[in-house]
Amino acid sequence: MINSNRLANTFQSLVQIDSVSRNEAQICQELQSILKSLGASTQVDNSQQGTGSNTGNLVAHFNGTVQTSPLLLNAHMDTVEPGNGVKPVFQDGVFKSDGATILGADDKSAIAILLEVLTVIQENQLPHGPLEVVLTVCEEIGLLGAKHLDMSLITARYGYALDATDTRGVITRAPGANKLEFVVHGKDAHAGAAPDKGINAILLAAKAIAALKLGRIDHETTCNIGIIQGGIATNIVPPRVSVKGEVRSHDPFKLKDITRFMTAAFEDAVKHYIPVTEDVGRPSLETHIESDFVGTHIPDDHPVVSLAMNAARNLGQPMVTKITGGGADANVFFERGIMTGVLGTGMRDMHTVRESIKLSDMVTAAELLLEIIRLHAGGEK
Repeated sequence: MINSNRLANTFQSLVQIDSVSRNEAQICQELQSILKSLGASTQVDNSQQGTGSNTGNLVAHFNGTVQTSPLLLNAHMDTVEPGNGVKPVFQDGVFKSDGATILGADDKSAIAILLEVLTVIQENQLPHGPLEVVLTVCEEIGLLGAKHLDMSLITARYGYALDATDTRGVITRAPGANKLEFVVHGKDAHAGAAPDKGINAILLAAKAIAALKLGRIDHETTCNIGIIQGGIATNIVPPRVSVKGEVRSHDPFKLKDITRFMTAAFEDAVKHYIPVTEDVGRPSLETHIESDFVGTHIPDDHPVVSLAMNAARNLGQPMVTKITGGGADANVFFERGIMTGVLGTGMRDMHTVRESIKLSDMVTAAELLLEIIRLHAGGEK
């Protein structure tokens, strides 16, 4: 029942609407109009006050034709840079951009799939339970839309986010993450005439970073230093540097331990500074730690898993539960008591100008979602 040509046209249309994070108003307006035409009641929340976007999250409710629990369906409207002026190219069954921008399959492939499935349901008058479609803003810059979502608009206790690659898996485990910033304060001085009167903040930060183990710590834990900003000029001893990083782990105790270890490295570097002269003074450190998102762990016997498994089996497709190292809106929903599995759409090389997606994978993802909704309407778990 999935119309592959229509799905392709919808996708091509969506990726040509500019919607880089905090600039989702145009696509939100377009999607609200489409969803209303499919019979949904829609509402845009006031999350822009917290996200800085030019619009809020879009929530659409479809009344069920059968009485069952509501099902959450989620995707995000924003894309990363360079995401303006996307020109999609379709060749040999694969969508790519012209190479100057990303494609936007992350996550507009998901939105196109959702719209196709909802259209098939409407035009064939298929039975379905209540559906709550949540399209968020600012996912790519910290899951901000989901974090500021008006939860009074949501009644579903479980559902799916479409925001991964593998169409043959459902992600049931994702790590928790902490964001860290260390600001080292030194002292400025002329780098050539009086370097001994300064305290090099970059040098202290470098000593701290050198004491860290970065990358993969073990099979469920990673950490990274991603941004270093500091210094004024090459002839000035740098008085300040900001170092930003993250820790992720599936184990909350490891998350806490690695966060503590990274903090200690910066504290030690500042504490053990030895001044060249006594009148130079002492460096100082600011530490900012923020929980970015909590980890998710959905049991194998939960309806989110069984629905996906049964749907795939009915379609003669393989399906496995998966563990990921990334975060998604699903992490935020999980923290708020909504068990949200993550399904794949086939998108590849996301966040690069080499991003691509096969139309056949999008069709597979749409068929799976349609079968999930059919089983859900029949009361299956």
